[in-house]
Amino acid sequence: MRRNASPLSLFLLGAGVFLLVLAPLLVWYVQPQAKRTPIDIDTTTVFTGTGSYFDTSKVETVEGKEITITRQVRGDVADSVKSGNAVWDVSTSVDHEGTLPASDPRDALQWTVERWVTDRTTNEPVHCCEETPTFDGEAYLKFPFDVERRAYRWWDGTLGGVVRLDYAGTKKVQGYEGYAFKGTVEPTRTGVRQVPGVLVGKPRTPQILAEEWYSNSGIELVVDRRTGRIMNAAIGPKKTLRAPGSKKDAVTLLESKRVEFTKETQLKQVELASADSDRLALLSGTAPAGAVGLGLVLATVGIVLVVRGRRTEPEAPNTHMMTNSPT
Repeated sequence: MRRNASPLSLFLLGAGVFLLVLAPLLVWYVQPQAKRTPIDIDTTTVFTGTGSYFDTSKVETVEGKEITITRQVRGDVADSVKSGNAVWDVSTSVDHEGTLPASDPRDALQWTVERWVTDRTTNEPVHCCEETPTFDGEAYLKFPFDVERRAYRWWDGTLGGVVRLDYAGTKKVQGYEGYAFKGTVEPTRTGVRQVPGVLVGKPRTPQILAEEWYSNSGIELVVDRRTGRIMNAAIGPKKTLRAPGSKKDAVTLLESKRVEFTKETQLKQVELASADSDRLALLSGTAPAGAVGLGLVLATVGIVLVVRGRRTEPEAPNTHMMTNSPT
């Protein structure tokens, strides 16, 4: 009897071997490639809250007004591909009801344009590609992948420096749980601005270089654990002017106890975080484990069938070995 491997057994064995080879590739190659900061990003986040701001038309600080912070982030794909880093252009405007909708961001209370460059894997800052400003820290518009329960150094653009954000437990955003981080900024001088002396209590001085001071009563960020995406952000900024050398605020330029992501922004951020997190979980755990399990089963069955083979019909007798009967 001859034993031949059936097509089915060879197919099962091949499929099993393929899945066993695929599993480590998913872990060692595909998953690390997926765990990289995107370069084709185009998102807008909006904060709202109630506070005070300096009204230039009234030359005084008005209170109890709605304040809106709009941040648009766009990836520079060409420069990202060229440099191998994540190059993001960031536009941030602070508006009141009189400057919204903003047809020209230069009409806003404050408008800044920045260019952020980070390592796509570690999220560390990379100083290249016309980055501005030169920044530091390990958490910015996002946190690193696989967020840990520890303090992070978060870059505050208004401060122009890093702020320690401590881990503050878990918190849900629109039903989705993430890690919360909190911190504050004590009053800090951040620069100077030329203004009429009368604004800061120096009426005899027509123009004066007043000191700009900044503080933040409460920074709270809720972050997706796996992707590092910020799902909700709340801040309590205060910007003031002081006379040179003074220890007292003379003018409040902007102040709010709490401005926070709008519900729409939260929902969008949670949607993106959930989708990306599920994809990374699939590539790092579910898919490789499934490939190994199924691959072992298919390979085992294939090997068994190959060994057993299929019994064929008995071989036909060899006519060359036969002799004629005697007459």
